[in-house]
Amino acid sequence: MRLVPDKLMQRAVQANVGVDALAAAVERTGLPPETAARAVNNWLNGRDHPRCKHQDIAKLAQAVGAAPKDIARFESRVLFTRGSTRKVRLVADMIRGQNARKADIALSYSPKRAAVNIRKALLAAMTDARAADADLNALVVTVSCVDEGPQIKRFRPKDRGRAHAIIKQTSHITIAVEEKA
Repeated sequence: MRLVPDKLMQRAVQANVGVDALAAAVERTGLPPETAARAVNNWLNGRDHPRCKHQDIAKLAQAVGAAPKDIARFESRVLFTRGSTRKVRLVADMIRGQNARKADIALSYSPKRAAVNIRKALLAAMTDARAADADLNALVVTVSCVDEGPQIKRFRPKDRGRAHAIIKQTSHITIAVEEKA
């Protein structure tokens, strides 16, 4: 679960709640008041330092009078998947902006090998949303990106004592869903 700063700001303005009230809501053990105020400012500006945890999102949602699902998006990552980034991006681009259930059906029938890992990430994000009481029919894939992972290097022996490198690509898949009205 990740905090969406725009939604939090919008809810805070509607509820007439300032940064100080939000900081007071997220004070926890090891986070003094001045650090909590800086953390809330960072979160509102899109920086995730210190990391915004589930309990912080729940307290912020309670402070602005909303449910956690209203100010968060549900994100899942599959790291170090085998396959080139370029090939995996073809499948990730296919589901971006779609309804989560339609994206799941499309991935289950896709002949691409990368669809298996992308579907795994999508189902994990949908499960997180279900745990937060989000409406599964209103979930939309908002983030669908693929980043390069490390390269696995192998060598094939060749004639006259030479060796040719074999580079095996890996990818990091990130899928996030949000509840849209």
